[in-house]
Amino acid sequence: MAAKCDLCGKGPQFGNNVSHANNTTRRRWNVNLHPVKATIAGASKRIRVCSGCIKTGKVVKG
Repeated sequence: MAAKCDLCGKGPQFGNNVSHANNTTRRRWNVNLHPVKATIAGASKRIRVCSGCIKTGKVVKG
């Protein structure tokens, strides 16, 4: 399953782990997703949304 918000489309970001010896390996920061029962087009549906969309009120729970 993709680590992507169903509302805003926010996905994981990529970067490097950097050790004390300056060795680098790839890593990723995943999105903070929550399964939410939301009202979409008058019907109740379970979607995965990021915590940012929940905080700003973009999702209508129901």
